[in-house]
Amino acid sequence: MENNLNFQTFLFISSKKLIISVYSETNKKVFEEEFIVTQNDNNLIFDSLDLFLEKNILKIEKKLEKFIKKVYIVLDSYHFFSIEISLKKNSHGNFFNQKNLNNLLYEAKDYCKKTISDRKIIHMIIENYLIDNKIYSFFPKDMTGNNFSLEVKFICLSNNFIKNLEKTLKKYHISLGQVVSANYTYRFLENDDEDIFILTKKIINGHNPNEVMLVEKSQKNQGFFEKFFNFFN
Repeated sequence: MENNLNFQTFLFISSKKLIISVYSETNKKVFEEEFIVTQNDNNLIFDSLDLFLEKNILKIEKKLEKFIKKVYIVLDSYHFFSIEISLKKNSHGNFFNQKNLNNLLYEAKDYCKKTISDRKIIHMIIENYLIDNKIYSFFPKDMTGNNFSLEVKFICLSNNFIKNLEKTLKKYHISLGQVVSANYTYRFLENDDEDIFILTKKIINGHNPNEVMLVEKSQKNQGFFEKFFNFFN
């Protein structure tokens, strides 16, 4: 068997159901299985997930003739915690550029980290840009004004919950690729028939131009904000 280079595996996890789906590079669904969770206790979700993976992982790997090495999680859970931060920079008539924006984003991230010591940032979204109190939904590059403000939203998840996810996946030699908030993903649904996993794939690849891509510190030679979704390319 080879690594699953040509396929992506997604897991939807909620207190009501579990879904595992596998897609080809061309977004063709090649496998899907769903399990209805009968326990009402949210603390038992990892027991259900373990049994669900035990039943399906080998089945998928035999079908694909490839190992599943990584899974992307779409999580619908009360464990998420959101925090909103507003930051202001006086500019005195100067231009607003990438450097101004980066400085404010660093400041917002540091403030959030101090506030959420036991949680990990899952999504960092710029909700609004304000120049002299005028609101813009997208970055107003190279505009001038006396002050520049950002409204930033962080969607965070308990470190303990993430560790339990990783522990459960590790039993099947699978790493955690990325966690995506289901409620955040639902914001971009255009119709009820849209595939939640295809949309999740788009979000991971930068569907929202105002979401900042968080780069892990372990990645060599990459700063925290080196990559932005659709910002400055």
